[in-house]
Amino acid sequence: MSSTVSTSRGLLPPARIGTCETPNAGPSGSFSQPELEFNHTDDTELLSVSWNQDYGCFAAGTSRGFRIYNCDPFKETFRRDLKSGGFKIVEMLFRCNILALVGGGANSQYPPNKVMIWDDHQSRCIGEFAFRSEVRAVKLRRDRIVVVLEHKIYVYNFMDLKLLHQIETLANPRGLCCLSHHSNAFVLACPGLQRGQVRIEHFGLNMTKLIQAHDSQIACLTLTMDGLLLATASTKGTLIRLFNTMDGSRLQEVRRGGNRAEIYSIALSPNVQWLAASSDKGTVHIFSLRVRVVGEDSSAQSNAAQGLAMLQQNSSTALDALISPNTGANPGSSLSFMRGVLPKYFSSEWSFAQFHLPEDTQFISAFGSQNTVVIVGMDGSFYRCSFDPVHGGEMLQQEYVRFLKTERGLDRDVLIA
Repeated sequence: MSSTVSTSRGLLPPARIGTCETPNAGPSGSFSQPELEFNHTDDTELLSVSWNQDYGCFAAGTSRGFRIYNCDPFKETFRRDLKSGGFKIVEMLFRCNILALVGGGANSQYPPNKVMIWDDHQSRCIGEFAFRSEVRAVKLRRDRIVVVLEHKIYVYNFMDLKLLHQIETLANPRGLCCLSHHSNAFVLACPGLQRGQVRIEHFGLNMTKLIQAHDSQIACLTLTMDGLLLATASTKGTLIRLFNTMDGSRLQEVRRGGNRAEIYSIALSPNVQWLAASSDKGTVHIFSLRVRVVGEDSSAQSNAAQGLAMLQQNSSTALDALISPNTGANPGSSLSFMRGVLPKYFSSEWSFAQFHLPEDTQFISAFGSQNTVVIVGMDGSFYRCSFDPVHGGEMLQQEYVRFLKTERGLDRDVLIA
């Protein structure tokens, strides 16, 4: 596998950008600069939706460009309607003007094997990566660009686009990969080389950890912002597991259901008290976690280094500090007293709260503020709902928006409890 990187000066000031190629790189063409247009038609197709790194915004890739939306309060912040086609991947870098774009859609002029680094402030491409196979995903940190192909992952330095790491994976058509986002801890999680295996790269510690998370292939995974905890689901879709990324130990297991399902997204709340999962069964499940809070939203980053050092020094005994006594918030089977006698299904932890959605649409979910969950669907819908942190049960819909509109106006339905 080879790739080519081309850049222009001024990617991220004050760095100066040169040209860098990976070994055995071949020739690469350039992206043409997108031509803006005013789209007044109603045939715009939604190709993808994705959260930014703190889940405060999401990007929508369309057949005619891309759009960015703020979640709280909900509003479209900007859009780019292009004459030259659309994008199947739109990856934000928090809330700044830099995005990673990969072409997609029937009439797109941008090939699916190239990544364009787009500066929306300058309205131009400031760098690109070209590969010999289709790009499955792109992930951004403030200091790294990660490009995911079906069998390989490339990690580049953001300032000069130099290739730093290459990782071989099992076939990964979903483009599964996630990163930590604290500046003092760079952790990457991706499929390993065996079915059900997750590879954890602690780049700051120069350490690789392999976790046999499931018997079936990995379908979904996510890390906490500090990279200390990993949540996974398999293609079977019945169980979600939480792991310590330092020693690979399993911390908790919760059950989405008894029947096979496709898990679309897993999200962890900033304080690691809750986990949300969406699937093709049309339900977003909320689970209570038994992991102790390392730090609340504002202080989590300063405490992440302490937690990482603690686990590095003695991960076996330090594990006790990550686990809280089971509060019993997640309901279990009425036959759970026969644990070890009946099949494992009967002793499972079930979801604490639920929200029901159309079954024929793919949704991704994340946590908002004050016990709320935000949900974005491939049908162009946005939901905000709240859950009772004490009693759980059915969540309450607070807001519903049809955001994929050709005009700036939005169809909105706000429900205040």
